Amino acid sequence: MEFTVSQIAELLNGEIEGDGTKKVSRLDKIQDGAEGGISFLSNMKYEPYIYSTHSTAVIVSKDFSPAKPINTTLIKVKDPYSGFTQLLEAYAQFTKRAKTGVEEPSYMDSSSKIGEGGYRGAFSYIGKDCKIGNNVTIHPQTYIGDKVSIGDNCIIHAGVKIYNDTIIGNNCEFHPNVVIGADGFGFAPQEDKTYKNIPQLGNVLIEDNVSIGANSTIDCATMGSTIIKKGVKIDNLVQIAHNVIIGENTVIAAQAGISGSTEIGKSCIIAGQVGIIGHLKIADNTTIGAKTGISKSINKPGQTFFGYIGFEMKEFLKSYSIFKNLPSLQNKIKDLEKKQ
Repeated sequence: MEFTVSQIAELLNGEIEGDGTKKVSRLDKIQDGAEGGISFLSNMKYEPYIYSTHSTAVIVSKDFSPAKPINTTLIKVKDPYSGFTQLLEAYAQFTKRAKTGVEEPSYMDSSSKIGEGGYRGAFSYIGKDCKIGNNVTIHPQTYIGDKVSIGDNCIIHAGVKIYNDTIIGNNCEFHPNVVIGADGFGFAPQEDKTYKNIPQLGNVLIEDNVSIGANSTIDCATMGSTIIKKGVKIDNLVQIAHNVIIGENTVIAAQAGISGSTEIGKSCIIAGQVGIIGHLKIADNTTIGAKTGISKSINKPGQTFFGYIGFEMKEFLKSYSIFKNLPSLQNKIKDLEKKQ
């Protein structure tokens, strides 16, 4: 793929300083830039590289003024970081949708329907009564069960498993080995200390513009739906249990686990290795730091939580009763010191 600097400037609504007819075919870091590449300068600690880079073009801020001569063409935009991100998105969409048609061997049941402009890779499987939209990319070794609905412009990478009755919106992307709709962890303890399996009869509902990272799992509901709302971004190796609801535009980092029937609000940030127990509610705009354990609901929006150390429960409760009173104890000590 090759584009002129002018074409890229038009995409980014930017202004050109230099030769707009030059062509670029690659995205480069500014410090490693070579002829034919395009870079960006957002953090000014990297400014020295713009005077030595060999990139054909560099995206910079509209108010950037070189302190000395440069050898590259500038594309001036309001926000160079956002501009370069927009360029990355356009490049990714172009490359990811490069394939079309059907590779053999692959299988789709005659009762299922798929829209135009899509791609089905070799060894992919689509079950009965599925409805798949336009421009859907299904990479090799993907399994799609019965009665699955997938919207337009979705990308399903190699090895993804989507089980029966799953509903997926538009513009979603599932990275390799994602599992959608496997049984939730439902077992009823018996008097003899064994566990009886509880049938998981619900499904998973995923709204528009959701991204799910490699090897993450979203369990089907016991009854009803596990729901991932629009704009949610989930990292690799994340576990979402049955009947969980994730609010709009929430982001969840790697190795986090959310237990059954918990509801996460809108625009939350859940960092890596966070653990959240079941049947809780987490308010909108909550931030939870890495490795934090959440054991009770968060009802006030906009708070930040961090830290959890596990030890024997009785000792923990004794320590916690003291720990939570430390601020008032400190004030008492200060008052006593003043009286001496």
